[in-house]
Amino acid sequence: MADRSSKRRTLRLKTPISAEDIADFRLGDVVYLDGLIYTGREGVYKRVVDEGAELPVDPAQVGNVNFHCSPAAAVREDGSYNVGAVTATASFRFAKWLDRWFEISGCKVIIGKGGMTSEAYRKHLVPQGAVYLTTVGYGTGALLGRGIKRVVAAHWLEDLGIAQAMWVFEVENFGPFLVESDLQGNSLFERANAEVAKNLDALYEGLKPPVMSRYGETDDRKDELI
Repeated sequence: MADRSSKRRTLRLKTPISAEDIADFRLGDVVYLDGLIYTGREGVYKRVVDEGAELPVDPAQVGNVNFHCSPAAAVREDGSYNVGAVTATASFRFAKWLDRWFEISGCKVIIGKGGMTSEAYRKHLVPQGAVYLTTVGYGTGALLGRGIKRVVAAHWLEDLGIAQAMWVFEVENFGPFLVESDLQGNSLFERANAEVAKNLDALYEGLKPPVMSRYGETDDRKDELI
């Protein structure tokens, strides 16, 4: 469902996310998810992409949303898991695995922190019809943890550890996330940064150079200390 009364919409979607839903995404949309998602970061990518291990799950059964995160998980007395929070990790580090990962997993939505460049989106995500969702600010791990209804499975936990294992979660109203990239490879962050950068020179205009400064400090954004 979507609120089309304002520029920024709020979408609540069920996984697996359909191609129609993805095509409808606009940069800056707020997204909440219901259904199954799974975690996968460098530990999983190395094992599957670099070492050729088979996925421990059928991609068709766990949806198409891959979350780059570390769960804060504890084992209950009955052997089940309690996940109090999930902390997103920076996704740019995983770009080198993505082409092959998309082919193997059928992933269409990646969630993480900080996003990637529009160049990376166009190289790795656009050809696969995939998009990127970003967490909103810092300190939202506990908020996201509330959206986890249960742990469906934890694969390679003993080998890779809590942070790197492949977790499968059933989630409800899981979010909020922002649409950071679209099917054309545009980046919300890059657009926002460009808007901010246009006004920076005007902020410094007419200011006198500081009387004291640290070594290498400059107020000219064209300068670079090597």
